Amino acid sequence: QVQLVESGGGLVQTGGSLRLSCAVSGSIFSIYNMNWYRQAPGKQRELVASITSAGVTNYADSVKGRFTISRDNAKNTVFLQINSLKPDDTAVYSCRAHLGYPGGPDYWGQGTQVTVSS
Repeated sequence: QVQLVESGGGLVQTGGSLRLSCAVSGSIFSIYNMNWYRQAPGKQRELVASITSAGVTNYADSVKGRFTISRDNAKNTVFLQINSLKPDDTAVYSCRAHLGYPGGPDYWGQGTQVTVSS
């Protein structure tokens, strides 16, 4: 059973920083591509950052320069460093592990709440 558990969310002021973590258990972490998504109330879920099994990263335009995704294969964990937080960043942040092909293994965490006060 593959499990993803996010942590690190919380309430921060505008301009603050957070580091989110997503710990993966039950499988070989290093083979998975990892994504961070967020969903704000009343909005569609948005892919904000990705890192492939090879370490190639990609970001949504809305977060470039402020968000950094990284992974530690020895710790089976993917991270999302979020700087210069804005109220618009308020959302539930979830991580996803997948192998990148239709019908393949695809796992999600429960999410962690990030709230940015103005």
